[in-house]
Amino acid sequence: MINTAKLHGNRTVVLGIIAIVAILFLTAVFLFLNLPDANAFNNRVERLFVENADLTAFADIKLLEILAQSGTAFSETLTSYRIVIFVLLVFATALMVTALVFLVTIIVLNRRISEVERAGIQVSSLMISREENTVYLNNMEFKLTPAAIETISVLAEARMDEDVLSGAEIEGMISGRPSSDCEEAAGATRIKRLRDSLGNQMVSELLVKNIARRGYMLSIDKDVIRMV
Repeated sequence: MINTAKLHGNRTVVLGIIAIVAILFLTAVFLFLNLPDANAFNNRVERLFVENADLTAFADIKLLEILAQSGTAFSETLTSYRIVIFVLLVFATALMVTALVFLVTIIVLNRRISEVERAGIQVSSLMISREENTVYLNNMEFKLTPAAIETISVLAEARMDEDVLSGAEIEGMISGRPSSDCEEAAGATRIKRLRDSLGNQMVSELLVKNIARRGYMLSIDKDVIRMV
């Protein structure tokens, strides 16, 4: 499932990059085709020289020289505009491609997190040592308080029996009282303290599942549980 999401994300990135580059390339072609010719002004000045060869007065010649210089300045300015437009288009392409990559990455990560949340944490071994007040979860070691050890031990025993415990039942099993005499909030408090003791939010939230209107359970295979 994760590989499919990754493949879909990579395909989306490639198609998005191609689309962005194609759109900006067409935009650049349209802009450059519609920009005036850099030599247009010079060509007009040249025509003035050719069509007005009888202008021999000093003032007339001076005016034509000024027009020629203006044409050269216009040509250089338009050339610089073309360079600026090209740089801006390249910069815009880079920004849009980067934004697309980050967007798709976020979407893929969100999908992976959702898949992990639906599947639960993948636990290959869970060993509870009451003497050491320690829980060994896969290759991770968690030092817990005695109260937290009692809570996770009750949950582990219930999981091996495929039971779901309410907060009142958890409190009753730990305190030794009938669950009818215990409050739901007391068991919920024990679950919260267990999660706080585990520390890692993702591990604790996925390991100890809260089933609406039913209670709490360990979201792992009962065959991987060991208690010593």
